[in-house]
Amino acid sequence: MRILLVEDERNISTYVKRGLEEQGYAVDAAYTGREALDWVDSVSFDIIVLDILLPELDGLSVCRELRKRGNRTVILMLTARDSVDDRVTGLDAGADDYLVKPFAIKELLARLRALSRRSAEMPKTSVLRVANLSLDLASHRVTRDGRPIELPAKEFSILEYFMRNAGRVLTRTMITEQIWNYDSFNQSNVVDVYIRNLRRKIDDAFEPKLLRTLRGVGYRLSVEDEN
Repeated sequence: MRILLVEDERNISTYVKRGLEEQGYAVDAAYTGREALDWVDSVSFDIIVLDILLPELDGLSVCRELRKRGNRTVILMLTARDSVDDRVTGLDAGADDYLVKPFAIKELLARLRALSRRSAEMPKTSVLRVANLSLDLASHRVTRDGRPIELPAKEFSILEYFMRNAGRVLTRTMITEQIWNYDSFNQSNVVDVYIRNLRRKIDDAFEPKLLRTLRGVGYRLSVEDEN
C-alpha cells in the first residue's frame, strides 16, 4: 500500500515515515500543501496522511482541492486541535478520518487499517484467497493449505498486491511503484530477490504452483499455467 505523508515538521515526518515503512507501507513525504498536490498529480496513492497546518497551502485547502478535482483517495487528517468544530471542519472538507496530535504509531496504524477496510476499492472481506492460499488483512496472517506462513512486512505487502491482482501480469516497475517509494528503491534486482524469497515460502512446498515468472515481462499469481 502506498501512502503520501504530508507533514511540515521534519522530525515528526521522519518518525512517522519510519514507523509506517517498518510495517511494510511504501511512504513518500511532502512538506507543503503545494508539494502534496504535485505528488498527487504524478503518483497514485492509496491513502494520504495530511497535516492541517502546512506552509503555502493548508491541509484543509489541499483536501478541498483534491475533492474538487474528483480525487477520492482516502485522507486521514492530522491536527493539534481537538475541538468538535475542528473535527467537523476537517470532515466537511472531505477528509475520511481525523487524528489528533500527539498520537502513538500504533493508533495511526490502526486508523490506516480501518480506513483501508472501508475504502470502496477494497474487497468487502478482509480475507484474500487464490486457490488454497489465504491472506488475512485484519490479522496479518498468511496460510497455504491451512498451514501458517510467516512473512515479513514487505513480503506481506507484495503478496497482498499480487492477490489483489490475481491473474494479472505485474511488471517489475508496477511492483516497485506500489511497494517502494522513490527515495529508497535504487537496485534493479531487489524485486527479483523479494519474489524469489516469496515463492520459496508460498509455493515450493505446495501444489498447485501459483507465482509464475514471465520472462522479459514480469510476474503473475494465478492457478492456471497460461504459458
